[in-house]
Amino acid sequence: MLLALNNVSFSFGARTMLNEASWQIGEGERIGLIGPNGAGKSTLLRLIMGEYSINGGSIQKANDTTIGFFNQDLLSFATDDSILSVCMMAYEKAAQLEKQIEAMTKELETKYEDEDLLLKYSELLHEFELAGGYEMEHKAAAVLEGLGFSTRDLHRAYNQFSGGWRMRVLLAKIMLQQPDILMLDEPTNHLDLPSIEWLEKYLQSYPGTVIIVSHDRFFLDRMVTKTVELFMQKLHIYSGNYSFYEEEKALRMEFLEREYENQQKFIKQQERFIERFKAKASKAAQAQSLMKKLDKLERIELNDDSGPRMNINFEVGVTPGKIICELKKVSKSYGDLQLLNNADAEILRGDKIALVGANGKGKSTLMRIVTGGESFEGERSGWHNVVPSFYAQHQLESLNVENTILDELKSCGSNKTEVQLRQLLGCFLFSGDDVFKKIKVLSGGEKARVALSKVITSNANFLLLDEPTNHLDIQSVELLIEALQQYEGTYIIISHDRYFVSQTANKYWEIEAGKVNSFEGPYEEWMYYKEKKAKELAAATATVKVEKPKEAPKVEAPKPQQVNKEQQKELQKLQKQLEKLEQQIQDAKKNKVKFEAALGDPAVYADKNKFKAAEADYQKQSNEVTQLQSQYDTLFDKMMELEEGNG
Repeated sequence: MLLALNNVSFSFGARTMLNEASWQIGEGERIGLIGPNGAGKSTLLRLIMGEYSINGGSIQKANDTTIGFFNQDLLSFATDDSILSVCMMAYEKAAQLEKQIEAMTKELETKYEDEDLLLKYSELLHEFELAGGYEMEHKAAAVLEGLGFSTRDLHRAYNQFSGGWRMRVLLAKIMLQQPDILMLDEPTNHLDLPSIEWLEKYLQSYPGTVIIVSHDRFFLDRMVTKTVELFMQKLHIYSGNYSFYEEEKALRMEFLEREYENQQKFIKQQERFIERFKAKASKAAQAQSLMKKLDKLERIELNDDSGPRMNINFEVGVTPGKIICELKKVSKSYGDLQLLNNADAEILRGDKIALVGANGKGKSTLMRIVTGGESFEGERSGWHNVVPSFYAQHQLESLNVENTILDELKSCGSNKTEVQLRQLLGCFLFSGDDVFKKIKVLSGGEKARVALSKVITSNANFLLLDEPTNHLDIQSVELLIEALQQYEGTYIIISHDRYFVSQTANKYWEIEAGKVNSFEGPYEEWMYYKEKKAKELAAATATVKVEKPKEAPKVEAPKPQQVNKEQQKELQKLQKQLEKLEQQIQDAKKNKVKFEAALGDPAVYADKNKFKAAEADYQKQSNEVTQLQSQYDTLFDKMMELEEGNG
């Protein structure tokens, strides 16, 4: 047993997160930690790390058990070292040995006959080999490239990358450390599909125990062999993947319902007896005894955790033409970076398209071309009676911050009743008085859910959704799937969530070599088609014979590259904006740490009003950090595109 939680209780301020929860973590396990948003999954991992102190129970682990924790807060790390150097920090022991070896090598130059020194030198070399010293650079490069970095990226400074790419570097570093227990909090959030598939294979052969918090059902099904659910302050263990958990939980709930009904019958019988005989002298003692037994009875709680159900009529406002959009010979470049080259594509009424593939291939650009929001070369036609509704992360800024959540949905003009709108908001985790919160006090994730609700409740007949499942838990993703399956219109989705696209798409688009490859059919057939093509390509490549030329060809000296002066000016302007934002983010994070410390002050959370004020300050500062980071990522991506054009 690597680690054990024994009857652990923990409260954050006035809120109880764990109540006498227990969990045994063994060697080599693959564990999925699941539960609703806000249940306390990340808090539980921090308790295991020792970042918070428990209120009751115990957490036991062997002294030599090592733990690594990947989470979104790691972005506070900053350095101008290359990303390869950052990853090689994982080999701390090897780095120390390397310094000792270098010092001893110099010493041996004058003491080459010292047998004791030679023996010690030999032992150090052996230790260096065991610590992975000879392989650390190669392994670090392999993991970074597996997570989507190109070979030329490896020597770029860590601070030059946007937040999402920095998270990949830190994920690589923690995995290379190979702790006994590797805890990953939403590791797939910043990854594209090829990187997620690579991560799956890497973790399947990981030598230690892996604990994963994820809302990606497909990832959990393929990765984990045990599922731990944090629900109602308790930990419930299921010995299988997510699909097994769903089936097993349904059986457990059936059994629990029967037990509950039987107990309720028993209680009512006893209460009738007590009520009938408590006033009779001959039966009063027996009635009193039964009352005491009922008071001591451990009552079965039946909590309906199935959540809200979608019950909204998703009729479109008007029927569009048969061809929603047709693209012919479309080309799009940013400088020398060509994303599309004489590409053709067609969207027909009723199409449910998933636009998939690696980041940087032009998926978002293609979606903007479809809407007419991006310049391009070629033809775009169709669009008769098309009423579009577009969702993307950057559109969160278009929300009216002075509106309440409910008023923001009313502004869509969908003619839905307030009851229907509140029901929809409940599906996206806004229940009760939450709907009267103003947009300006919401977190980035909450704003994303509001924007998504607006898209779904509109009368649009064509939806364009760019990463709609970000910030949604598994239950909310299921509700979104149900909504889209009922939707009578047409849509195109960009998503790296394989389960989501498998349940919502009937056509798949992938940009390859500047063309839009289209496949119509279910997800399983598309995957089979892709695997078959990959095997055919690999077989064809293996049969190609490369003949060695008799004479080396003449190589002309490269011509000096023409640099676009306008692009250079724009790059310099963006660089200044990025530097300013970096300082703002750094200042905002310092303030966030101060407010977080206040929340942990016993004098604060003992006073209800002080705690509420501190919590509001912390939330406001967290929102500011999120908004600044979003602005930084957008500017960084734009700068990368311009650099590619100049590069």
